[in-house]
Amino acid sequence: MIGTDMSAQVRALAAEYPEIAACLDPARVAAQRHRDTELPAEQDDFGAAGSGGRGESYVVAQRSVLTRARGIGRLLDLVAADRRAPSRLVLDLLGGDGLVSRVAVLTGRTDTVVATCDASPFMVDQAWARGIPAVRQRAESLLFRDASVGGVLLAYGSHHVPVAQRGTVAQEAFRVLQPGGVFVLHDFLTDSPVDVWFRKVVDVYAATGHDHPHFTRDEAAGYLRSAGFEEVGTRLMDDSFTVTGATKEAAQEELGRYMADMYGLTKLYAELGPGDTHRRTFELVCDIFRYEDADGGHREVETSLAADGGGWAVTMPREALVACGRKPGAPA
Repeated sequence: MIGTDMSAQVRALAAEYPEIAACLDPARVAAQRHRDTELPAEQDDFGAAGSGGRGESYVVAQRSVLTRARGIGRLLDLVAADRRAPSRLVLDLLGGDGLVSRVAVLTGRTDTVVATCDASPFMVDQAWARGIPAVRQRAESLLFRDASVGGVLLAYGSHHVPVAQRGTVAQEAFRVLQPGGVFVLHDFLTDSPVDVWFRKVVDVYAATGHDHPHFTRDEAAGYLRSAGFEEVGTRLMDDSFTVTGATKEAAQEELGRYMADMYGLTKLYAELGPGDTHRRTFELVCDIFRYEDADGGHREVETSLAADGGGWAVTMPREALVACGRKPGAPA
């Protein structure tokens, strides 16, 4: 499995993706190889089901490439915004099986080359199986050279980084970025509907549980400022999910299936079976994903005829916290 073989990853990158391979730091790669041989394997929450992970169900969910395309496209816009670094290489630090890379290719982004990075050997292996260049590395210990890349993205799982290591991740992003490069940190506000979903659903029904604290605005911005980034700002970003189906009921069940698979709700599957799990998950989504607007209105799960008239679409509102900062040193 290439995900466990650092040497095989380096060879594949050198042969097929030299632009990425040239940015690797040989000394850091060698140190990673040494750790692999000297230290016991870590628990992999995103490994195969046989090892106690939820990686396989997550990969199944990501077959729906466009479900999260709205938010991913906006993140790619941010990391490439007002480009001042010469490199077009972006490190996707929590890249899983390469969804961000697939969305970039599918939407024709020629301004960005995404290197998928993940600590999970299973996820790295799945990325390579899809033809996506991937590197197994931890977000707090990157294998890339100093000042070698144009952008760094930490998204879709930033809360999995232990609080004590989050500042180190920002420092590592600063180290590998070229002057003018952008770091984008994406997660979700503490006590937001997403936080509630993880605490009340994922932590209860996923085999791996989910006891990971989310972020406050000040915390996210503080990591970037402490690492040395300038032009630091935070914003709330629309990161909605959209799925489709031939009928209204099919579209709603598809959203339930997507959420149950992506978050590995195996205990719910064992209790209810597939069909009822999808329907119950959709009910939970409708109960939890509601956002109040400043004018007193609210956003909730919405089912409507698809824009192309070919069935039904269900959109689940989701609001992400995004912090951005730029490494100083490049001309404005």
